[in-house]
Amino acid sequence: MCDDMPRQPEPEYMDDDAEAEAYAVSDFSEVNQTFVDRLLELVPTRDALTAVDLGTGPGDIPIRVSRARPAWHITAVDASEAMLRFGRKASSEAGVAERITWVQADAKDTQLPARTFDVVFSNSILHHINETGAFWSELKRLAKPDAWVFLRDLWRPKSPEDARRIVETYGGVGPELEQEEYYRSLLSAYTLEELRDQLAQTGLTTLRVEKVTDRHMDVFGRLG
Repeated sequence: MCDDMPRQPEPEYMDDDAEAEAYAVSDFSEVNQTFVDRLLELVPTRDALTAVDLGTGPGDIPIRVSRARPAWHITAVDASEAMLRFGRKASSEAGVAERITWVQADAKDTQLPARTFDVVFSNSILHHINETGAFWSELKRLAKPDAWVFLRDLWRPKSPEDARRIVETYGGVGPELEQEEYYRSLLSAYTLEELRDQLAQTGLTTLRVEKVTDRHMDVFGRLG
């Protein structure tokens, strides 16, 4: 078996209402809280900061961050209006609507002001991105010179068989459609080496890439 299974891209975003609803009602609470806990370890301050979540999906993560850091203002970006509808509703129900701004935009070209954000974070966007140079350049443009950055995503297994084993281990009890989406996401993920090359090409040399589980990797650090 070849050690370098080619990446198999998948669509960049979900704009179908039924697909967005299926994702929004799925229980990612444990995974999302783990992400938030790590973000708050990396950015320990409770001071007023501006943060942006790129590829927010139905918005569970910015809502959790807002509850933990009420002084932060978060801009939650997603290309899918269907996803943002869930986020707006959930933030209102959680009582944090005034602390989150919801923006429909491509994460590779948000049209948001440059050098605006103290914190840039994202969970599971990278495996959706095909034009990685544009994405990293946009992240760099949005961030203040000393901004904190934290992204978490899947890393690509060495073979389809390895990807199936991961699905059976962690997603085997979910609906069949959800299992297939998870499998496709693994195949469309990047390797650690690919991400390190992308960061080097964009001049984001202060960011680190580390494998943190048997299927996840983190990109993190502080600019400047």
